[in-house]
Amino acid sequence: MKEQFFNYIQTLQDTITAKLEAVDGKAKFKEDLWEREEGGGGRSRVIENGDVFEKGGVNISKVHGPLNPAMQKYFNVGDVNFFACGLSLVLHPKNPFAPTVHANWRYFEMYEKDGTLVDNWFGGGQDLTPYYLFEEDAIHFHSICKSVCDAHDPSFYALYKKQCDDYFYNAHRDEARGLGGLFFDHCKATPERSMTDWYNFVTQVGDSFLDAYVPIVEKRKDIPFTPEQRDWQEIRRGRYIEFNLIHDKGTLFGLKTNGRIESIFMSFPPHVQWRYNYKPEKGTKEDKLLHVLKHPKDWV
Repeated sequence: MKEQFFNYIQTLQDTITAKLEAVDGKAKFKEDLWEREEGGGGRSRVIENGDVFEKGGVNISKVHGPLNPAMQKYFNVGDVNFFACGLSLVLHPKNPFAPTVHANWRYFEMYEKDGTLVDNWFGGGQDLTPYYLFEEDAIHFHSICKSVCDAHDPSFYALYKKQCDDYFYNAHRDEARGLGGLFFDHCKATPERSMTDWYNFVTQVGDSFLDAYVPIVEKRKDIPFTPEQRDWQEIRRGRYIEFNLIHDKGTLFGLKTNGRIESIFMSFPPHVQWRYNYKPEKGTKEDKLLHVLKHPKDWV
């Protein structure tokens, strides 16, 4: 399973980066191969200063070795070895009317020292973080997510949509990071669903990403914007970084397992603002976005 999934994410990385380069029309992804001292490595691809994408990364990794004490405590296990592979992406468009997007699809295994498999599961998801609210964009993104879920289990979309709303939430700000999407983790074999079933589900979600996101970017990337609207985008990007540094388990896992810092922090946009106690005027488009972030809604 681990080799099958790793082969899948290598191909998916090629597919996604090729399409995004075509959308941008100017910038190309720079590839960076790296190795992890304790075992494994990855292939990072970063795009910067394009006509559409100001910063973005589509990274894959495959790491393995002893699970360190901090993560043993987190998973409530003893001295075990682990294997993890996945694709993680974040895209920050230049235009404030085009949303940031994040996605991740991953597979994890743990073993006893003699190689006996202790546990294994899939996880992942995809979520949208706009700076200005276009309800039709939210409906499109969530409709794609729901159609993929419905093909596997009619209960999946409501469950994973709620988990996404709950997870990507800046509790210290009492607001969501964005408009959500899907978030699932610890997808394990059961009498009703095999690991192959989970593989088919996760890979279909991965295959749906471009259909969910690219039409939105192409619709918004050329809308004229003001310096004030750019300021708002940069202020909201600050909230994005706050989430990753304070709440995100993936960031924590990377830091606790001696992950590659450049790959972990590739999700950070280059231009960000933190203004003291900044609040938009009531009734503005900026205020409308905040209202939805404080009161997540059902889009489909």
